[in-house]
Amino acid sequence: MAKNGFKAMDSDMHVMEPCDLWQRYIDSKFADRAPIGLSRHKRDLGIQVEGKIMPRPAEKPNPALGPIRERILNEKYREEEARNFDNVAQVRAMDKEGLDIAILYPSRGLFVLAVDGLDPDLAAAIAKAYNDWMYEFCKAAPDRMYGAAIVAPHDVSSAVEETRRIAKELGFRSILMRPNHVNGRRWSDPYYDPLWSECQKLGVPVGFHEAGRVFLPQPALSQFIPSFTMFNTLSFPMANMLACADMIYGGVMERFPKLKVAFLEGNCSWIPWLLWRMGEYAELTGAAEHPEVKLDPLEYFQRQCWGSVECDEITAKNLPDFGLEDNIVFSTDYPHLDVKYPHAVESFLKLPFSDTTKRKYLWDNCARLYGFASE
Repeated sequence: MAKNGFKAMDSDMHVMEPCDLWQRYIDSKFADRAPIGLSRHKRDLGIQVEGKIMPRPAEKPNPALGPIRERILNEKYREEEARNFDNVAQVRAMDKEGLDIAILYPSRGLFVLAVDGLDPDLAAAIAKAYNDWMYEFCKAAPDRMYGAAIVAPHDVSSAVEETRRIAKELGFRSILMRPNHVNGRRWSDPYYDPLWSECQKLGVPVGFHEAGRVFLPQPALSQFIPSFTMFNTLSFPMANMLACADMIYGGVMERFPKLKVAFLEGNCSWIPWLLWRMGEYAELTGAAEHPEVKLDPLEYFQRQCWGSVECDEITAKNLPDFGLEDNIVFSTDYPHLDVKYPHAVESFLKLPFSDTTKRKYLWDNCARLYGFASE
């Protein structure tokens, strides 16, 4: 399905889960506590978990957003809407866009575990139910659609067990973590080392992926960021930057040199600046505060990290100048509001990148991240 001679793999294509996913798939022991998908308006991504509704609304909700959302959805997704975004619609969307392979990330599932203090057994059951549903979803095109699993960080042992299951039994290609800290633990906390060790052993990458307001600490503080527009502008790259700095300064990359980590849906133009600034402080005070870190932050990123470029991210054109050409993957972010579907690949190919860079971003780097053959 090469478009203009370029094969394309989507590092971060989303699904639209049905409202009753957890009612149908969760372990019967947790049936009375299963998350409830909301349907307050068309394509509502809301989920209720233990009485908490996410995504949380903006500090100053604007009713004018409703008609804007409705117009965009009607223009972009009429056919997909008619099929309730089922797996057949997903394959057809890939065909329209010119995608050979897609790694499928959640929509509602981005919120369903984003609560501090969630019962660890319930959290594990929620993750397993979602992953079982995703496995069935991918059967429509098992050689083209691959799941990114959600695992519950509330208990690391269950997260390890589920990571092993989704890799060995379900054939998934990644696990998802929100970059927001859970239960007050940084991602570099040794508590999570068994999970990073298992991911390294299995070759399963960790995809950090921010989303809307939840019941976890987020660096884009709600009290200072009143609108949807301002929150989405700032929260996605800020959360990824925090996770990136934590994973490097906190020694995770040093302890697990073959662990693969991706920072998704937050653009990639921030990466060279952040790594440069981290390098400045690694030289200044790093040896005293982070003695475990032996390499320059840029070297860790080059060795085992990826960021995602969007189809019109013109500000990413200089990333090869910083030695990061092999660390960027392409993403459509389908089927969210702020995407160029079904013209994302087409739009990307118009960017002033060399053909070598385009080929790496569209296929080679993504294949290496998710463990596919490069050709």
